[in-house]
Amino acid sequence: MNTTKHYLAATLAFTIWGFFSLVLKPLSDFTAFDILSYRSIVAASIMLVVTLFLRPKVLKKNIAVFKALEKKERIRILFINIFSGLFLALNWYIFIYVMNHVSVKATSLAYLICPILTMVLAFIVLKEKLFKLQWFSVILSFTACILLSLGNFTDLLFSMVIALTYAIYLVLQRRNQEMDRFLILTVQIVFAVIILSPFFLTYEFETPKTNYFYSMIALIAVGFTIIPMFLNIYALRGLNSSVVGIFIYLNPLINFFLAVFYFKESITFLQGLSYGLILISIIIFNIPALKHRINRRRAAHIQ
Repeated sequence: MNTTKHYLAATLAFTIWGFFSLVLKPLSDFTAFDILSYRSIVAASIMLVVTLFLRPKVLKKNIAVFKALEKKERIRILFINIFSGLFLALNWYIFIYVMNHVSVKATSLAYLICPILTMVLAFIVLKEKLFKLQWFSVILSFTACILLSLGNFTDLLFSMVIALTYAIYLVLQRRNQEMDRFLILTVQIVFAVIILSPFFLTYEFETPKTNYFYSMIALIAVGFTIIPMFLNIYALRGLNSSVVGIFIYLNPLINFFLAVFYFKESITFLQGLSYGLILISIIIFNIPALKHRINRRRAAHIQ
């Protein structure tokens, strides 16, 4: 299988999320839960409209495929997508709770821990193999996370919970490849909204909403939710969860560079060292895959 497109999809997905702060900063007057609720509802609504009215043939075809499967397979697919929606909802809600009531640093640290947990879960649950050099990369990135969490055990604990929910979501997608990718994502986000709906209904939205807020929410829903999540699922069709997981590091790395060079935030030597280790770990992790691709091309050329 030619995995170039899948690598590109994974790179693009987490690169897009890395620039998320550029659209969140202008909405600093609104609470995180305001943004979460409108983002998820608008994203679900757009995807439902596209699925029902713009892709009815795809919907009909996938319903037929689903019905043709054995009962055991139908139940498996249903449960995978319900749990995918559940872990998305948990990830979004806990992320917002930690951002509002614990610390912003804890949410940033979660993105650094998530690839490690994804690789370990993929190794245990999916039996995905890692080369020795890739295990060294895992240890190196774990060391960087420990350095960043020094003196902040609470941050580390909450970060682990956030990271674990998304890592489980990623691993689930490796067992979720029978149906249309966009339709699967639609179902998952709708499930997530249904699970979060009790919180939406009881939450008091105090800040008045403006046209600017709604336009930014539309941008976030499409550009920073639907598109990158679709690319994420596409990447998982051709790459192992552990491989896609390592690309998550692009998110905090881009955030780090934006914070330093765009938002002019100060950093400590320890932070600089930790992010440097993470960048090195990404390069090391991808060396075996790069060697494999080079050897395969050489073999094809010889033939």
